[in-house]
Amino acid sequence: DEWFSRGKKLPEDPGADTVDFPKRTTPAKGYELLFQPEVVRIYISLLKESKTPAILEASAGAIQNLCAGSWTYGRYIRSALRQEKGLSAIADLLTHDSERVVKAASGALRNLAVDLRNKELIGKHAIPNLVKNLPGGQQTPAKNLSEDTVVSILNTINEVIVDNLEAAKKLRETQGIEKLVLINKSGNRSEREVRAAALVLQTVWGYKELRKPLEKEGWKKSDFQVNLSNPSRTQGGNSFDDSTL
Repeated sequence: DEWFSRGKKLPEDPGADTVDFPKRTTPAKGYELLFQPEVVRIYISLLKESKTPAILEASAGAIQNLCAGSWTYGRYIRSALRQEKGLSAIADLLTHDSERVVKAASGALRNLAVDLRNKELIGKHAIPNLVKNLPGGQQTPAKNLSEDTVVSILNTINEVIVDNLEAAKKLRETQGIEKLVLINKSGNRSEREVRAAALVLQTVWGYKELRKPLEKEGWKKSDFQVNLSNPSRTQGGNSFDDSTL
């Protein structure tokens, strides 16, 4: 408890590109070894160098868990991942052939985006690949990802565009609105997917700066409202979002 309390003071600039972990007076042991700076570097190295899907999934999953919530070292690790150039390595995994790797990368990015500077960078560089993983659109071949993965990606997109107008603009520029509306209105997606897509659409519509450009493209306010009235819509196996956030 004494050691954890050393890290409780927030830095003056939470978006700074450097981070100093609290200094230790005794060697780390037990579970403390999981969140030391040198271990974070190992996770990043594995993400960049490994070709094994199981290792990539596990590394991204470890980062997702370490960056969850508001605990002190989660905040430090979110900054450290940016400082060590780990954001791009995780974003690159969104194009991986393994769905499990894609889902783990999406979850990690969602928790990393709690950091405001990370949110800005992820919005600039990861939104296009997040959108590509959504069903529908003109992509060839179309991806056929599971409900859990689609919901994870949608939740990550929403985390990134909240309080981030530039990321919402990037979502619009990459045909994200088309895919979101299709999920919302097609009638063949699960209730979890529709609710997650509707949350993103509502976040987008909340930006007054985007409403006129969207209306010029033919979108209406009703396109950004949830549509759960279709009786043929399937209900997913889980009624909750099983993320670490």
